[in-house]
Amino acid sequence: MSQKSSEDAYKVAQEIRPFLTKLYVAYFRIAEHSDITGPQLSIMERLIETGPMRISQLAQEEGIRMPTASNTLHQLEQRDLVHRVRDETDRRGVKVEITDRGIKEYDRVADERTKYVAEMISTLDPESLTQLKEATPALAELARSYNTGNIE
Repeated sequence: MSQKSSEDAYKVAQEIRPFLTKLYVAYFRIAEHSDITGPQLSIMERLIETGPMRISQLAQEEGIRMPTASNTLHQLEQRDLVHRVRDETDRRGVKVEITDRGIKEYDRVADERTKYVAEMISTLDPESLTQLKEATPALAELARSYNTGNIE
C-alpha cells in the first residue's frame, strides 16, 4: 500500500470509527433480546454458505480459537441447530453441518435483525439513503476481504 493510500485509509478510519462503534452498539442491543448470539449467527451463516466444515476450518475462517468454536457449536448442537457428520474424504474426521431446523432459525433471526437495520436506515433522508446504497458494494467487499488473523 502506498504512503498516500495508507494516509487516506487512516483518515477514513478516523472519520468512521466513532459512528461504527455507535452503530455496533445499537445493532447488538437487539441481539440481547435474541436467543442466538452474533457469533452463533455468524457460524450458522458460514455453514449455510459453505456447507459442512471441520471445526478447525470453521474456527480459522471465523478468526476464533478452537475451544471457542467448539463451545459455540456445542451450544448450537444442544438446540439441534447443527449436527456432526463424518467427513466423506477422511472417515476419521468430523464435520459440522447446519440442520433444517438451524436454517429455519437462522432465517427467522436474520429477518428479525434485517428489519431492525431497516428501521435504523429508514430514518435517513433520501440523499443519505442514496449515499449509503452507493457505499454498500465497498462495505460488502471490505467484509468479504477482511481477515483479522487475530485469535481471541
